[in-house]
Amino acid sequence: MTGATLIPWSVAIIQPIFRAIGPAASSGWRFAFGAIVLLAISRPNLRKWTKEQWITALIFGFVTAFMNQAFYQAIERIPLGSAVCIEFITGPFLVAALGKRSWNQFLLILLGGVGVVCLSHPGGGVTFAGAVFAVGAGLGWASYILASHRMGGQTLGFEGLAVSMSISTIFCLPFIVGSAHTLLSQPYLSARMLIVATMSIVFGFGAELLAFRRVKPATAGVMMSLDPALAFMIGVILLSEKITALDILGLVLIVSAGVGVTFREARKELLAAE
Repeated sequence: MTGATLIPWSVAIIQPIFRAIGPAASSGWRFAFGAIVLLAISRPNLRKWTKEQWITALIFGFVTAFMNQAFYQAIERIPLGSAVCIEFITGPFLVAALGKRSWNQFLLILLGGVGVVCLSHPGGGVTFAGAVFAVGAGLGWASYILASHRMGGQTLGFEGLAVSMSISTIFCLPFIVGSAHTLLSQPYLSARMLIVATMSIVFGFGAELLAFRRVKPATAGVMMSLDPALAFMIGVILLSEKITALDILGLVLIVSAGVGVTFREARKELLAAE
């Protein structure tokens, strides 16, 4: 819940940086600032790292960079709540729903799909390009859950996250080089980026990494079923985004589908424990 709240909340804070350097550079600098803070906190002893840990960090760094780049491109084009709904339904929801194939699971996937259609209605602010980027972010989110679970099992504390976010920064270097002067020459923007990186990368991703160490990827997916609702609330309250009746219907359908999968997974784990 901590990550689900802090990450979309940071989107509201980063809006002035979007206007100054664009979404791609904003995403890259967020990783850079977050990596610096994490490296200072964790101080990883890289000489003791194994080949498997480096491979996992490389994969985690890449999928996280891809996910965030696609997400920032999406919210540049469509409302935050709609972007997170589409991202959720094509990412963590599918990870959870496809964990066990059944007619009930299929109906829940269909319910979530109808919710996305409701969000895509004319006048709802969802463009084709924005939806495509949100779908890409969702696929990245699914990969992020799997990679984060693996990273959490191979490293201690935040050292794995620190190394992975440094790798994410390297992948984003082509996007941030040209904006270095604009961001670093304006202390106001740099301070805002530091706040965003600390909220989303250090506390947001850090909280999710701790959670993913303790649960299976499918369970982690259903834990995020309320993310779309939180994103809609933040979009309306902090970004003054408009919401229609069909948006609300779509949100209800998607959250209901997520809760349905959550209930099935919780029941299955309870029966397995008995």
